[in-house]
Amino acid sequence: MGNQNPPLRILFAGTPEFALPPLQALIDDGCDIVAVLTQPDRPAGRGKQLRASPVKQLALENGLNVLQPESLKDPDWQEKLINLQPDLMVVVAYGLMIPARLLDQPSFECWNIHASLLPRWRGAAPIQRAIEAGDEQTGVCIMQMEVTLDTGPVYQCLSTPIGPMDTAGSLHDRLAGMGAQALRDCIEKLGRDELPKAIVQDEAKAVYASKLSKAEAEMDWNQTAEVLQRRVRAFNPWPVAWCEIDGQRLRIWKAEVVDNGADCKPGVLLTGQRSLIIGTAEKSLKVLELQRAGGQRVTAEQFLNANKPRA
Repeated sequence: MGNQNPPLRILFAGTPEFALPPLQALIDDGCDIVAVLTQPDRPAGRGKQLRASPVKQLALENGLNVLQPESLKDPDWQEKLINLQPDLMVVVAYGLMIPARLLDQPSFECWNIHASLLPRWRGAAPIQRAIEAGDEQTGVCIMQMEVTLDTGPVYQCLSTPIGPMDTAGSLHDRLAGMGAQALRDCIEKLGRDELPKAIVQDEAKAVYASKLSKAEAEMDWNQTAEVLQRRVRAFNPWPVAWCEIDGQRLRIWKAEVVDNGADCKPGVLLTGQRSLIIGTAEKSLKVLELQRAGGQRVTAEQFLNANKPRA
């Protein structure tokens, strides 16, 4: 990250896997990480055993100071963080609100890595909503944090095309790596006093990315095949698009749009020896990978070999 004398003191806040590449970049570059904030351990798995967040696991593996407040509203916690005397606080999918007292500290800045090209797709699910909407590109932004959600001025954006078979999972991984790259670039410039002034977002172009729900993953065959195929990709790996065929609830992991030339009405199932095609409002959706309740993810051919749905 260039020569910094003295090195920046960085307070890192993050919780899920998306925050791992930026934290790893800071570790690899020998940054002075004064502490790592992450959410408290949560019950997970069938046994509901307490599980450390991915960020906590990485931080402990590297001997970093880990802090896990239930909330940052407590003035004592705020004082503790201020007393760490960071030069910069980096927030990546932390999951807890950063209070105004920290954001307004004159002694350090608060940056956020956000997985969209702001001001498009502010909010909880920017990766999924970009795919669902049919956006041709997305990216990551380094943003100066404000009390309001994802509204702060932007220091840097990196963009990437959204491929025709990109899923939320594949795009998540690519953007996480890009977030680390953008963070490195900005920190290097900051350390050399060369960081350009952040650009204020255009409120007229703001779009909100609402949180995902399991209910919206049910397939509505009255929509077009293009829309449904994008939803399949956007909801992979969670909550996963699903439908019912012959009374079986099936999760759809992968699908493609086909124009089979048949007058296939919405929801009508066409099956062949190797294909499972469902009619939509426009064209048809060919299911490529699916999963029965309690079963494994299989190809459509494997599914049809074991099941004979009624046409």
